[in-house]
Amino acid sequence: MPVEVQPSSFSMVFFDADEIRGLVEGLVADIGLPPDLPVRIEVDETTPMGGAWVTAVEPLVISAESGALEDAKRPRQLSPESATDVIGKLLFSVRDRLDPAFGHPPPDDDLSLQQSAAWETYCVARLGRLGHRVQRQRRLYQFRNRHGFTDAADAAFDQLWTSDHLSWDDIQRISQHALAALPA
Repeated sequence: MPVEVQPSSFSMVFFDADEIRGLVEGLVADIGLPPDLPVRIEVDETTPMGGAWVTAVEPLVISAESGALEDAKRPRQLSPESATDVIGKLLFSVRDRLDPAFGHPPPDDDLSLQQSAAWETYCVARLGRLGHRVQRQRRLYQFRNRHGFTDAADAAFDQLWTSDHLSWDDIQRISQHALAALPA
């Protein structure tokens, strides 16, 4: 699988393009993306911000601000765990988009905050089941902030966290069920 990392050498952060490439190659294989899918990781090393997003699906392009891949306790150093969390979540969303059985979610920019939180929960949980370190409590808090601090929201989170093979319609239904329990 062709994985390209841009830039190929870093000057503002102490990242290694080969390390990032190896991490992404492992994730692509673990997640089950097509082995011949070209992947390009574009890292903006000029900002310590932590954004990351998919800018194209075929070929797959992920753009990330360097802070998204950085070790929070060692500025400007790559954190393989952070990079795995961020890139793995995005790769799972791409796998979902490429799977006709998943359905047709709207473009990322058109997702509501609630839809985004629900889908991210589903993606990160599957990443954790592959054996990668994930932060369940962080994801639960994010989900509750978007769906309410209710028993229904917690049940919806648990359903997303423990499920495999959900469709986009399933994710929307679970999210809407949690939101319906909010007081009017």
